Amino acid sequence: MERRFYSLNDYCKKTFGQKVYRLSINGGMTCPNRDGSLSTNGCAFCSAGGSGDFATDANISVTDQLSAAKSRVMAKTDCNSFIAYFQAYTNTYGPIFHLRKIFYEAIENPEIVALSIATRSDCLSDEIYELLADLNRIKPVWVELGLQTIHQKTLDAMNTHTFVEDFDIACRRLSDLGIKVIAHLILGLPGETHEMMLDSVRHVAKLPVFGVKLQLLHVLEHTALGDMYKKEPFYIFSLEEYCELVINCLELLPPDMVVHRLTGDGPRKLLIAPAWSTDKKRVLNTINHLLKSKDTYQGRLYEK
Repeated sequence: MERRFYSLNDYCKKTFGQKVYRLSINGGMTCPNRDGSLSTNGCAFCSAGGSGDFATDANISVTDQLSAAKSRVMAKTDCNSFIAYFQAYTNTYGPIFHLRKIFYEAIENPEIVALSIATRSDCLSDEIYELLADLNRIKPVWVELGLQTIHQKTLDAMNTHTFVEDFDIACRRLSDLGIKVIAHLILGLPGETHEMMLDSVRHVAKLPVFGVKLQLLHVLEHTALGDMYKKEPFYIFSLEEYCELVINCLELLPPDMVVHRLTGDGPRKLLIAPAWSTDKKRVLNTINHLLKSKDTYQGRLYEK
């Protein structure tokens, strides 16, 4: 099928000459929204695993974590190039000597072609920017920043203690250093209309952002959002509504912006809603089916 957007797979094949898989690493971090610096409750939608529910044990060395993750991937592919993905919690929230140690251990692995670091825009100090710039001279460094939404009322309701202005500043500073930024957006946050979600996409589209992750809101057990949903259920997308919204989002993105994610994975044992999201293949197939009925011109989608 002809692509109607610039996928991560397409980018990796063009840049690295082959399909490349992420290897999730646990750097042993916490988060200022959990350790009491800002809050002890964490973001309302975030599980106890800090978005790293599929990551390995932080007590294992980075090298051994990469090896174990590679073994799991090799069961389904003969790929020999990988992205080292520091995923769980806030991966620049730690002593600089620790960050330097684990990031260099990952990036110096000959099978690693890029380093991807998930963090918050308020956890990037001058010395961390300098470290990231040094690493980027060795291999590409991607910084994954959680924006989620541009609507401060929603951010406050979700207890994120984040601000859009900080995100914008971090994007521009990282871009000035030649470091690629991946913006995370959550679709389906309580109280947000479709137009509000599209406004967040429009905002990202205007920034010097390399890639975007569109994340379906998962309501999980043992989260404030889960408790909220059980007490007073809020609106949850149907499969068809979500897939149509994703296409509306894709229409707004620049043609050279890399789409890293169209939905997301929620741990089955924790998932409260939406139940249909457990069938990720069905979600992606539905999106692709809808895209087949549309034409694309300069990165924008139009129905036939």
